[in-house]
Order: sequence, then C-alpha cells, then structure tokens
Amino acid sequence: MTSHSRTPQPAPLGNWPTPLEAMPRLARSLGLGADDLWIKRDDLTGLGGGGNKIRKLEWICGTALADGATHLVTTGAAQSNHARLTAAAGARLGLGVVLVLAGTPGSSAAGNLALDGLFGATVVWAGDVRGAALGTVAEQVAGRLRDRGAVPALVPFGGSSVLGARGYAQCGRELLAQAPGLATVVVAAGSGGTMAGLVDTLGPARVLGVHCGAVADPAGTVSALASGLSDTAVEPGSLRLRLDQVGEGYGALTEPVMAALTRTARTEGIVLDPVYTGRAMAGLIAAVEDGDIVPGQRTVFLHTGGLPGLFGHPAALAAAEAELTAAEAELTVGEADLTVGE
Repeated sequence: MTSHSRTPQPAPLGNWPTPLEAMPRLARSLGLGADDLWIKRDDLTGLGGGGNKIRKLEWICGTALADGATHLVTTGAAQSNHARLTAAAGARLGLGVVLVLAGTPGSSAAGNLALDGLFGATVVWAGDVRGAALGTVAEQVAGRLRDRGAVPALVPFGGSSVLGARGYAQCGRELLAQAPGLATVVVAAGSGGTMAGLVDTLGPARVLGVHCGAVADPAGTVSALASGLSDTAVEPGSLRLRLDQVGEGYGALTEPVMAALTRTARTEGIVLDPVYTGRAMAGLIAAVEDGDIVPGQRTVFLHTGGLPGLFGHPAALAAAEAELTAAEAELTVGEADLTVGE
C-alpha cells in the first residue's frame, strides 16, 4: 500500500550518518595506496543487528504508518537480512510482521531466522517459489489479514522500490560530504534499491555494483528504480555492474568470496557475509586486478551488513572452522617440545 495524498516522511529507525573508516592494511594488500580504500559502515545502523535495509525501511514504514497500517508483510529467502530488519522495524514501531519466506519449515533456525523469532515475527513458508510467485503468496497473506480486520502494508522484496531507494539517495549525499574526491563506491547488487539510490545521487560512473544472484535482470532492475528517482532515464548500459561473482547461484559459496571474507577479516578485523558483502568484496578485488579500480583514486566499500546470515550459512561456517583447525595444527607440540632446558 502506498499513500498518494501526502509527501512521504521517513520513520526514524537508524543512526545517521554512519561512519566512514579507512582500510589501509587491506588497501596495501591489494596494491592500493593506504589512503585509497575506505569503508562506509552501514552495518552500524543500529536497529536489529544493523544493515542497509534500515535506510529503505525508514521511508516504507513512514508511509505505512501514515496510511494506518497495523502489519507489515514482506518476502525473502530463509536467511533474508531484509526480513530480519523488517521484523525489527515492526517491533520498534508497534506493528505486526508476517514474513513470507521461500522454503519449508524444519531447516536450520540459526542466523537471521533466530532473530526473526526473537523480534516476534510470524513466518509463512511458501515452498519452492521465487520472484512473482513469492509475491503472490504475500498478497494472499495480506488478504487474509484484511479479512481479520487488520491493515497490512506490503513491503517489496528487499525493500527495493522507488520509495525505499530514497534512503540510498540520502546515503549518497552522506558520502559526498564524508569522502571528497570519491571515485568509486562498491556495493552488493541484490534487489537493486541500494545501488539505484546511490546512482541517483552519485551518477552511474561512480557506482560499481556486484551482482549477487538475487534477481534475474540486475541491470534492468537497477535502471528502473534509478529512473523512478530521477527526471531522466538511467539506461541499463550506463551502469557499472559486475556479473562475475555469482558462481553457482544465490547463496552458493565460491572460493573468491571465501578468500575475500578471510582477507578482510585478517587485515581489518571486519566481518563480511557470504551472500552479499563477501561477493561485493570479491568484486572489488577483481576490479583492482583487472584495472577497473586503480591506485591513487578514492574507493569506498559499502558494508551493507548481514552478519547474522554468516551464522546461518553452513558452508561458510565450515570453511571458517577449517581455517581454525589448520592454525591449531601448526601449533601442535609433543611432550619433547615442552622440555625446559637448563
């Protein structure tokens, strides 16, 4: 549901502006200058474990409240960061939340799913469906809520609508104030709204999106959202968009992504997730290797959150634990090694 009778106003959910921090050790490891690489900490937005969806939900929830909503209904994968933060936003604002998730019950309840429950959300499992079919189930759920006298607001997949993308147009303005001379901001391209908002403020040439496999047509999706924010069309061909980090598909862990997670953690003590920010960092590393990002220019990596998703991703956890086992093996000593000489 959307309001056409008033100017949308955001609901206050996050802490702004988020910090911008240097990443000198990671920069040097990539062959960049110590002052070339920075990180925009949108994982530190405050609510519900943090993440980029808060900027979008401020606008979406503000409109829902103005329209008298009693419930938020949204869709996502089982480990959706957006679903988790919609649940947190509903708890903050006193709204009921129903999450329509792809899959079936009985899978692991770790990661984002555990937090969905903690925030009091109701989960409706939609089975093996994606895209429009998942949205159809959400509309059916909203209809049942109306039959019971509730006023549901349908929140789009990933919070990515023209309304929600306003939050990342504002983030672009923050970056212009924090990072003079910004050449490139690197961002995970999921449902499209985050990249679209940045493109609206910074222009297509300064935004490098890394496709994560969440939508079938990332360029078309971002183009439509960015065009909706602007008086002029943003053509798909004008976007900087890497398609080389999806691997076997959304949610599948790849070697470059695991290497990016490990490298970022060991140089800067910053944790990425295997689905979104890990892919974005793998794309940044690849962009340095092929000359799309060069020394002497200021690059900002947008950390969009997603830490709980790491704990709901068995393959990434197993890979991280294998690193720990290897480190322990290197330090294993026998009794003879422990003998103290005179």
